[in-house]
Amino acid sequence: MSWYYDFKPTRPIETDQGIKARSKRGEFVKNWWATRWIKAMERVMDSGRLQRGRSYARKGQVLSLEEGQGRMTAKVQGSQRTPYKITIELTPLTEKDWEKVLAVLAARPYFVAQLLAGEMPPEIEEVFQAARLDLFPGKRELKQTCNCPDPASVCKHLAAVHYILAERFDEDPFLLFRLRGKTQEEILASLGTGAGELETPALSGAEVAVTPEYGRAPSLSASLPEFWQPGAELAHFSVHIAPPAEPYPLLVRLGEPDFFPEARRWLAKAYDVVSATAVELAFQPEVTENETE
Repeated sequence: MSWYYDFKPTRPIETDQGIKARSKRGEFVKNWWATRWIKAMERVMDSGRLQRGRSYARKGQVLSLEEGQGRMTAKVQGSQRTPYKITIELTPLTEKDWEKVLAVLAARPYFVAQLLAGEMPPEIEEVFQAARLDLFPGKRELKQTCNCPDPASVCKHLAAVHYILAERFDEDPFLLFRLRGKTQEEILASLGTGAGELETPALSGAEVAVTPEYGRAPSLSASLPEFWQPGAELAHFSVHIAPPAEPYPLLVRLGEPDFFPEARRWLAKAYDVVSATAVELAFQPEVTENETE
């Protein structure tokens, strides 16, 4: 019998130093672009490795995930004492290819407005297709390696990293653009758009004349279950959360108070916890009671 068929699942060494997935069960992400990334990975993996990869991601076995130029590198704690090293590389688009994409984008101001707001337009793939390109990489454009002994092209360690990476995409859709060779700032600069240059569209006479109609608000007791939920008007509102260029800008601006030595060192920990909790609440996918892994 070959070594391939002798390969048996192993139990990883547990760690509390890893990146735990926000998703505890059910769907991992909620935005279409992150879901698309996961679905592409799941199509090339067997169910056993997928299940173990999800388990690794949720237990925090992914110790690190670092962004580089056109690549992501990670370390995953497996059954061996030394963590496994993961590399995921995407072939960046050439400058000529980006020129084609930007030319199509420039003809669609609505897309530019969405990008400026930190959103990934659902039809963004049409822009790349119009330029005869693909936003999401195919097999030939995606190179990934893990130094574990599993002979599969995508092992459970790689799967775990992909799940954590999808959560990063969920928070920051422009990570995919960066891996393809362009930052959000570079794209907007190429389109000749700055953060304050979008003009408010002028209203027509008919639009100005419209007077909104207001109905009677429901009682507090009737609306209490949905009191903290956004209304239908905000169903498609997208929030883009990105770390500041300078860590802890408020603490830097205020400086160290005389009565609290090393205030920044202690308050920074609280800021980290509050920030992590806010991101977790903002991007936690909704899970129904009947959903299982």
